[in-house]
Amino acid sequence: MYHDVFPNELSLWTRRGAILLDVREPEEWAQGHIPGSLNVPLGELLEHLGELRDPIVTVCASGSRAALAAEVLGYEGFAEVGRLLGGIQGYVRHGHPLARRERPTEAACS
Repeated sequence: MYHDVFPNELSLWTRRGAILLDVREPEEWAQGHIPGSLNVPLGELLEHLGELRDPIVTVCASGSRAALAAEVLGYEGFAEVGRLLGGIQGYVRHGHPLARRERPTEAACS
């Protein structure tokens, strides 16, 4: 089970130390991501579980992949999991800025 997190609630989660887990592909992440987010593509999520901790908010383009990632995290024993409603698209619609990087570094995945 996971919580739906509205874009305007995201700062409440980050103040509590939540990891913002962006599960999009590296190319998508490089085009624009939430500042401070960690990029682990959905297809690689299981390989990186040991690097994650609660609380955590999953992020994708529109919310679909983030929902799947949140379900996986819950199944794997994570207790405090949120999914950003509307994904990056909703985040931008609410007037929040994105960070951009031409190429994600290896550190973006760890």
